[in-house]
Amino acid sequence: MVKRMVKRDSYINRLIHSMWNSEIKVITGIRRCGKSVLLFDLFFEYLLSQNVSEDHILKIELDQRRYYKFRNPITLCEYVESTVRDRKDEKFYLFIDEVQLTTKVADKENGGIEVTIYDMLNELKAYKNLDVYVTGSNSKGLSKDIATEFRGRATQIHVFPLSFAEFYSAVGGDERKALDTYMLYGGMPRLLALEDDKDKKDYLTSLYSELYVKDIVERNGIEREDVLNDILDFLASQISSLTNPTNIANAISSMKNEKVNPAMVSNYVQYMIDSFLVLMAKRYDVKGKTYFKYPNKYYYTDIGLRNARMNYRQYDPGHIMENMIYNELLRCGYSVDVGVVCDRTGDSKVQKEIDFVVNDADKKIYIQSAFRMDTDKKESSELSSLMLTKDFFKKIIVRMDVPHNFYDDNGIFHCNLIDLLLGRVELF
Repeated sequence: MVKRMVKRDSYINRLIHSMWNSEIKVITGIRRCGKSVLLFDLFFEYLLSQNVSEDHILKIELDQRRYYKFRNPITLCEYVESTVRDRKDEKFYLFIDEVQLTTKVADKENGGIEVTIYDMLNELKAYKNLDVYVTGSNSKGLSKDIATEFRGRATQIHVFPLSFAEFYSAVGGDERKALDTYMLYGGMPRLLALEDDKDKKDYLTSLYSELYVKDIVERNGIEREDVLNDILDFLASQISSLTNPTNIANAISSMKNEKVNPAMVSNYVQYMIDSFLVLMAKRYDVKGKTYFKYPNKYYYTDIGLRNARMNYRQYDPGHIMENMIYNELLRCGYSVDVGVVCDRTGDSKVQKEIDFVVNDADKKIYIQSAFRMDTDKKESSELSSLMLTKDFFKKIIVRMDVPHNFYDDNGIFHCNLIDLLLGRVELF
């Protein structure tokens, strides 16, 4: 059993960089991905190592019964104010876990006006001796409010399940064997404490039934939980494939032998995205520099959750690899789209796909995911899309069938998936 905690240095460094920047630090991510451990254990230990007194770190875990009273934002604010108000020459840190569990309340002292946690957090920002950090597991209750209520005065840090590099730092051993395990079970941190395959599968399945689905249903007042589950199944079976709400609705309608409204499907998909369970990649016209509205690609935030959703029946390493690369690129902070280029032959025009158009500020690269390129047809297919761009941006093909990295005669860089995931490849 793995006993030590994964360090997650990239997130800790971002938190350290953001300390005392006059903004509220908002740590988002799917539930059980390690946000609480990051803040309440790893960052807490860092503060202690910097000689911060433990009683100057106020911890409020809203999913724990002893802290339920603080789900009332006024009660929470009054408690914090009573601690820091008269000690302005001392520095305090406030940690709030699962902030989306707070409720809106009426402020009776001010005419019954409705008060939210965001109102209270903005009020607490007046205390210059207080640095505030919160975690949340639902973007519907966070991102929109952050944009409107905080008005650019919040620092967002999005946390993913363990990357392969973080996973491997804990398990060690043969890299390919570790990758095979990661491609099957993913990176939910709790799995590191489980040795038996059945226990791992049961844990991932229980996350779905006891946590994610219930959370989406309750937070959004979903009436057709059966349709929600059908959509989750469909998206799990179609990772890295183009689709849209109408196609999904038609597929479910055929299966259920009843009409399913595409608008309802669109809303349900958005709820999944809001809960950070599913990710959507838009298609981008490389030449026209415009986005297509539909179809899009959908990926799972954690590939182990996707496999559990399919009951491990549909194990397609090529699609799983593409999902993992997408997650890794987002984890690194890049902007990522699905690229589209047009191949014109005579009067005909055929759209070809580049798996990922990756942007880092004013820099751009193209990436193709190819589990293997063992036939001339497969090689031609992967290379042709990249060559059609006719520009000088870096072009990369990520593969599993090459023992070392190299540039081909077209200047395209071929790299091994493990090297990419372990940070051995410099993208930009």
